[in-house]
Amino acid sequence: MTSVRHPVDEVPPPGRLAAFGLQHVLAMYAGAVAVPLIVGGAMKLSAADLAYLINADLLLCGIATVLQCVGLWRFGVRLPIMQGCTFAAVTPMVLIGTQGGGLRAIYGSVIVAGVAMIVLAPVFGRLLRFFPPLVTGTVILIIGLSLLPVAGNWAAGGQGAPDFGAPKNLGLAAGVLVLVLAVQRFAPGFLGRVAVLVGIVAGTAAAIPLGFTDFSGVGDADWVGVSTPFHFGTPTFETPAVVSMLVVALVTMTETTGDFIAVGELTERPVDGRRLADGLRADGAATVLGGVFNTFPYTAFAQNVGLVGMTRVRSRWVVAAAGGLLVLLGLGPKLGAVVAAIPAPVLGGAGLVMFGTVAASGLRTLAGVDFRDNHNLTVVAVSVAVGLLPVGVPGIYKEFPDWFQTVMDSGISAGCVTAIALNLLFNHLPGGRTSAPVAAEAPLLEGRGGEDAVEQSGEQRV
Repeated sequence: MTSVRHPVDEVPPPGRLAAFGLQHVLAMYAGAVAVPLIVGGAMKLSAADLAYLINADLLLCGIATVLQCVGLWRFGVRLPIMQGCTFAAVTPMVLIGTQGGGLRAIYGSVIVAGVAMIVLAPVFGRLLRFFPPLVTGTVILIIGLSLLPVAGNWAAGGQGAPDFGAPKNLGLAAGVLVLVLAVQRFAPGFLGRVAVLVGIVAGTAAAIPLGFTDFSGVGDADWVGVSTPFHFGTPTFETPAVVSMLVVALVTMTETTGDFIAVGELTERPVDGRRLADGLRADGAATVLGGVFNTFPYTAFAQNVGLVGMTRVRSRWVVAAAGGLLVLLGLGPKLGAVVAAIPAPVLGGAGLVMFGTVAASGLRTLAGVDFRDNHNLTVVAVSVAVGLLPVGVPGIYKEFPDWFQTVMDSGISAGCVTAIALNLLFNHLPGGRTSAPVAAEAPLLEGRGGEDAVEQSGEQRV
């Protein structure tokens, strides 16, 4: 009898594979290049060095994504996970780059952090029992809510834009949003699943005559650009830099754990301890390569979690194809310049749908949790509040030590740590009441294949 292949392992036809992959690339491109732009800008690097950092970043994003999706031995979670530079490392890297030894010290600390992630991966794999649906649903909800301001900034024109908040920017974003929804609702089959791609392409086409963007920079970009190891010099290993990056590694592993669990829920392939360790090990390997090839620490990109949920395309090979496209962008600066010309409001309109989908997925997970006669509502309420505090009040922890800011300035890591701690306090420590989600966990994961209220239409599940 022929075994049925899991949707995660299915390989779509080449045309659909390329279209779905391009959709993932466009959804994460702005976030992917943000870290080298911020760090390089703070260090006042030349335009040529900034371009080099961006190309190196895109190349390693692609390699890391392929490793994560396809897997090699015990490296790779083998789920549709896009990889990108973690924003948790931005502040420490800016401080290291401007006050503690420059790019060479950054890359030395990144290499050490990557090795530490590989070593600690099995430890995190054994902590999976502390992520019941109460915690995972809360973390997924926080991921979605904390990303919505990113989409809002894009819709308004991009942070720092001279016309930030102009009606024309919000109008373009609204137009893209309406188009994405219309295509998803009314377009047949395949076209409905690439609604984000249709919205981005149509929005960019409309933006050119309206003066939002132009492609003049494409002509100035090189056709080929190759990142070579240690381009900026041999790494140095400064103790303060290494310590701060080790804190970043722990934060990144916590965030990535939440992303893996979220995608496991969406794809009906739950993440167990071994799969989690394999994924974190791939993160560590990519981070080591980042330090060697002139880029930064890597993590699962939450931006693309929403796209998996929205399109209901669960194939890891789609995201592996997106990784291949990122490699091409990293090796071909001219291709990267084309994608970079997409206006921020266009990305904002699409981002509102994708990031909202992540938050809604968290609510769906929490729907299977029992909130009667226990403290589970308190766990969710306080965790969401703590997770959104740095999002709603940027700089609230600026008077605290750097290590504290590294952990708590990320809403995702702050909310995740809080949810784990409160679940332990109320549901695991002596004297607490055992939470109902432990009993509800099996139907939540195993019942995904059955019919629920969301799937009465008979369409393919998320």
